[in-house]
Amino acid sequence: MAPMRAEPFNDSSALIDFVINQGNGVKGLSEMGLKALPRQYIQPLEERMCMINITTQESIPIIDMSNPNDPEVVKLICEAGSKWGFFQIINHDVPIEVLENVKDATYKFFGLSAEVKNMYSKEHSSSNNVRFGTSFTPQAEKALEWKDYLSLFYVSEEEASALWPLACREQVLDYMRKSEVVIKQLLKMLMKGLNVNEIDETKESLLMGSMRTNLNYYPKCPNPELTVGVGRHSDVSTLTILLQDEIGGLFVRENNGDNWIHVPPIKGSLVINVGDALQIMSNGKYKSVEHRVVANGYNNRISVPIFINPRPSDMIGPLPELIKDGEKPIYKQVLYSDYVKHFFRKGHDGKKTIAFAEL
Repeated sequence: MAPMRAEPFNDSSALIDFVINQGNGVKGLSEMGLKALPRQYIQPLEERMCMINITTQESIPIIDMSNPNDPEVVKLICEAGSKWGFFQIINHDVPIEVLENVKDATYKFFGLSAEVKNMYSKEHSSSNNVRFGTSFTPQAEKALEWKDYLSLFYVSEEEASALWPLACREQVLDYMRKSEVVIKQLLKMLMKGLNVNEIDETKESLLMGSMRTNLNYYPKCPNPELTVGVGRHSDVSTLTILLQDEIGGLFVRENNGDNWIHVPPIKGSLVINVGDALQIMSNGKYKSVEHRVVANGYNNRISVPIFINPRPSDMIGPLPELIKDGEKPIYKQVLYSDYVKHFFRKGHDGKKTIAFAEL
């Protein structure tokens, strides 16, 4: 088949039909050999990566977790959560083969035919907890993002066994199971930094009562400088545990600045970031920070984040331990599902979602 240009998709309805309705995603566009980016993906000038300041002077902390009970490790984690909102961990308890298996499974899922992947789309999936999609919120975005994803909301082993795609089911479940130890270690440390020394069942449920894993696929892109893999945003989670491949492309906004910092891939590491829910529960002590992903003109890229969240039915606000001694709350109590709905109602817009919970 001869290489095609972007012109067949000047008509938005044809593009939406091909990418979304037929389940081809941006992977399908990439594999057509387009020489120019369809206009629907061209971002406003101010959102393009070429317009931002990249600093090579700084990098997010890299923390060795081989001795998680060491007070110095606890101090480094808490400092990273409050100053950076992002850090990488090495020598953690998730085996490297588990990470490699879930990366392989991600490629396997996205290597399936459009017809098979489309069985998990919003229109065809048998459950809202299993969703194949593209971009972020296509109906609300001014410009589309160059990414396909499979989103898996964990309810139970039984539901996962029944509904999750066979191509990645066992590998994702194993990744989630093996990550749980590390998640609990990190939350325990971060709570210590707030002088919350006991995590009972109620608090554990509030911090990590639900989990969602996404498999993200960023195919090679014509004109990558004109679009984004993911636009500027902060996560709505308590914590996000991100596995990235060796390609790179994740950028984090420097604290209180206009510069952006690349998060270099380190084999075997996990990238940890504070989400809005933890910023709210810590009454602003821990910061959820804007981040973005660039498109790539030469390589396909994958990443696999686990989003650790409150349950949808939970009310979130500053933890009572923080405000009992007279500390002024800067956030109100909000229903977590309302907060998440607000996030998905609009395109990515930096840190604006947090205003939903501000007093």
